[in-house]
Amino acid sequence: MADGAATVISGREIAKDVRFDAALRVERLKKHGVIPRLETVLVGDDPGSHSYIKGKRKAAEETGIAGDTTSLKSDVSEAELLDIVKKFNDDKNVHGVLVQLPLPKQVSEEKVIDAVSPLKDVDCFHPENIGLLCIGRARFKPCTPAGVVELLMRSGNDPAGKHVVIVGRSNIVGRPLSIMLTQKTLGGNATVTVCHTKTKDLATHTLRADILIAAAGAPRAITADMVRDGVVVIDVGVNRIDDPAAKGGSRLVGDVDFDAVSKKARAITPVPGGVGPMTIAMLMQNTVKAAELQSGAAPAEME
Repeated sequence: MADGAATVISGREIAKDVRFDAALRVERLKKHGVIPRLETVLVGDDPGSHSYIKGKRKAAEETGIAGDTTSLKSDVSEAELLDIVKKFNDDKNVHGVLVQLPLPKQVSEEKVIDAVSPLKDVDCFHPENIGLLCIGRARFKPCTPAGVVELLMRSGNDPAGKHVVIVGRSNIVGRPLSIMLTQKTLGGNATVTVCHTKTKDLATHTLRADILIAAAGAPRAITADMVRDGVVVIDVGVNRIDDPAAKGGSRLVGDVDFDAVSKKARAITPVPGGVGPMTIAMLMQNTVKAAELQSGAAPAEME
């Protein structure tokens, strides 16, 4: 691969197409008296969480999805937060419930995830929804893994028959993505290797990848000597590093050394502007699907 020849896969552009598709489904729902509604809950003052919620709310408005954000102080009790989740679960006009993670130490993330109604779990974190995903009967698909698959498919990089190496095994990205990519379905049929903190000699695995997905949460951990020419690279990582030359003294980078790796890759996603916008777009898609399921009408039935 010649220097600088990598195609940059724009998550922002592909996310526009996904949101447009979701907006069309919203219009069909509204014709039948159903207005999709997403309620988000934000705890504390974490700048990253505030930024994510702002992006999600903006995307919801553009897609035609109603809803609001409930902001809580960082010292909120677990019981109070669970009461709010229950209120949204019981509200028939609310179709999606999203509690922004991470949560403060006094609140069990596990309890909160389990408390969200599986039918309104548009993040697809609930054990019931993950179980359905595992057996190929997905109600929803986790937003970031689904966004990765959409990026691959819509950029002409079908993972079928390819060797995909995923660096990271979190319950939010690496683990569910490995399941989705191995399933016998469109966007799947890949051979998948999952690497993690206990993997010995990581480069021996990454060098065999046709498609490399970095989701370790370690800035620029994937370097040029760890990838082969012509690889397709999806960078899920979002890391803030110090940079005196940047506005505010810091900037965002991925898990991949973009400048160096892009000289060997065939295609690569940037950070920011890659997987991030896709995660939000897939959230919109899940919210619309939740409204369709709860209204009892599939898209084809609403024409």
